[in-house]
Amino acid sequence: MKTYDYPRPALTVDMILLSEKDDGIYVLLVRRKNEPFRGKWAFPGGFVEEGEELQVAVLRELEEETGFRTDCIEQFRAYSDGTRDPRGWSITVVYFGWLDRQEEPHAGDDAAAARWFSLDDLPDMAFDHWDIVMDFINSQ
Repeated sequence: MKTYDYPRPALTVDMILLSEKDDGIYVLLVRRKNEPFRGKWAFPGGFVEEGEELQVAVLRELEEETGFRTDCIEQFRAYSDGTRDPRGWSITVVYFGWLDRQEEPHAGDDAAAARWFSLDDLPDMAFDHWDIVMDFINSQ
């Protein structure tokens, strides 16, 4: 393992998973079981394991936290603001995807709950996820 004289941020991935119903577009969020932001809603996601490909990591986190699997995802954007995570500097790579039908999620791993929210009625969100979802909406 090489060591460098440069600071290294933590690397995370987050998933914007969308589904459409008659009354609009919905996004899947998980309620955080642990600090930071315990009890707040967030995108399914988490830390990338050493040597793990980003796309593999985001699909793993999605399945661990919601029970969902999908292969149809795209990379959206990376976020690196040094204040986005109170635990320290972290960079997240955000992906997005669609489910054809809105199935019921099953919370697991470090998610206390998982549910669909209308993009027109989002809850208070953890980290910078509110800003991320607004960036995503405005980019479409």
